[in-house]
Amino acid sequence: MFSIQEVAEKTGVTAHTLRYYEKEGILPPIGRDTAGRRVYSDENLAWLELVTCLKATKMPVADIKEIVRLSIEGDGTIPTRREILVAHRKVMEAQLAELEQNISKIDKKIAFYDGADSC
Repeated sequence: MFSIQEVAEKTGVTAHTLRYYEKEGILPPIGRDTAGRRVYSDENLAWLELVTCLKATKMPVADIKEIVRLSIEGDGTIPTRREILVAHRKVMEAQLAELEQNISKIDKKIAFYDGADSC
């Protein structure tokens, strides 16, 4: 079990952001100790890792919230959660293809400049 400060130090996500994620439903509800302080489990850390990944890949916050909401509902929602992730993966694949095309164009320009330097 980890305090909010420990999680912040471990992950680089600020305590303020962790509270915000929970409040907005971007993370499932976090357990509390007898004093009412947040206590993060290994499962909560796994969720945070997934949320951080999805945000880094520009998944819309609404979709992240939907995955969280559906997971709270239970295993019967796994097919729907999977569909959301598959759709996001397709978007990422298209973005990757575009990045690869742009890198290729940049590489050609670098090669051109490399040839111009030797003149």
